[in-house]
Amino acid sequence: MEPTGTLAEADWDAHRPAVFGAAYRILGSVAEAEDVTQDVWLRAAGADLSEVRDLRAWLVTLAARASYNVLKSARVRRESYVGPWLPEPLLTGPDAAAQVLMDDMVGTAMLVVMETLNPAERVALVLHDVFGFSFAQIAEVLGGTHAASRKLASRARARVAAAEKQPRASRAETERVLRAFKAAADAGDMAELVRLLNPEAVYVADGGGKVTAARRPVLGARTIALLVVRQIEIRRPETFRIIEVNGRPALATYQGGELVWLDTVEVADGRITTLRRLVNPEKFAHLGHI
Repeated sequence: MEPTGTLAEADWDAHRPAVFGAAYRILGSVAEAEDVTQDVWLRAAGADLSEVRDLRAWLVTLAARASYNVLKSARVRRESYVGPWLPEPLLTGPDAAAQVLMDDMVGTAMLVVMETLNPAERVALVLHDVFGFSFAQIAEVLGGTHAASRKLASRARARVAAAEKQPRASRAETERVLRAFKAAADAGDMAELVRLLNPEAVYVADGGGKVTAARRPVLGARTIALLVVRQIEIRRPETFRIIEVNGRPALATYQGGELVWLDTVEVADGRITTLRRLVNPEKFAHLGHI
């Protein structure tokens, strides 16, 4: 639908998932992406759009510029982050409050890799590979040249190529392994936990300095199993749910109705190769209670 001067509510509703999607992929934070989306809405609502020919591209450009500025200002804060950093989980699937633009780049594993890119690389990759922007358009967002934008996207794509090549279990298999993992952890069944974990599995926890969490990745099936059982004994969680975050099943564990940790996993050949446990309460407050 081509704009005639001002932003119609129907147009905004149609393009909001793309605006939020661009911001979230660039920032890896639901809260920051929501702030950017609100800023774009306010700016667009008061703008003269009579000369805008591609409303979606124009709105995504606003989101990308704002996200780029936020990301640059946040680098010092992120570099001083306590322990491993994990993206703020995005609720997807039937429980999501709003429509979300989905693809592989919104997955947790990909966002972890994206965090290793510099701000310009991240913007270039998202705009080119997700939204189909030309390098000339990307150059306008970043204030560089066509050649520089091409180089940024190419360099970023090389960095994420390894993550894209990793085998991925089906949704059903991932959920099956998550449920089996939860049952074994609750029962303190070390043998079953070790069986469910790849011998070279990696455990990453994000407490952000807000709660106790391992500040370095933990390696090895038996070591991870011991850690998981100890956490169950200490926290005594009461219930759990399988929810969908970032397009994949995740295990949400609750105590007194409050979410205490959120597990996302990578599974290959029926075993967990990577277990990511988010325990920073600031990052899952938006997921609500049960």
